[in-house]
Amino acid sequence: MDPLQNLPQISPLSPVSGPAKPGLGGGAGAEGDLNFGDLLKQALQEVNQASAQAEDEARNLMVGESADMHTAMLAVQKADLSFQMMMAVRSKLIDAYREVMRMQM
Repeated sequence: MDPLQNLPQISPLSPVSGPAKPGLGGGAGAEGDLNFGDLLKQALQEVNQASAQAEDEARNLMVGESADMHTAMLAVQKADLSFQMMMAVRSKLIDAYREVMRMQM
């Protein structure tokens, strides 16, 4: 019996569209394409949802509504990794902004 058979299948990543065309402004483009700002908002919402789920799982474990410590620990670790990744992206964005501001025109 293969223990990896019981693991859920990970869906493949969808390709990210190219840069937005100049003059289109903010917001989603045609056919559901997302611009960079929308992608950041979506990522922040996902990090927030992971954090809220981890809080709920931990609260349920402490109150006694759930005895499944494994699920609670996985939710907490997922939220922690999501937050660390968000902070790494934030640092890279700040570094890129500073680099652009240092450019001479």
